[in-house]
Amino acid sequence: MAKNTSSSKGNTRHVVPHPDGWANKKGGAESASSVHSTKKEAEAAAREQSKREGTELFIHGKDGQIQRKDSHGNDPKDIKG
Repeated sequence: MAKNTSSSKGNTRHVVPHPDGWANKKGGAESASSVHSTKKEAEAAAREQSKREGTELFIHGKDGQIQRKDSHGNDPKDIKG
């Protein structure tokens, strides 16, 4: 299964490959919050939960690598660059 690269595991949510399709998992959790037949369905469920929890969402590919992230507009305001 995909590795969680965040230092605060519980403050993230992940869409990852699962033997039965795609899983919506809280960072650091052993089991999935939900499992879906399509990535699109898993992403929708994870996005809704992530927004409600105020967590960052990580979308992984079939290879387990992170494809994209979404903080739902909760980005820190004092970042230089």
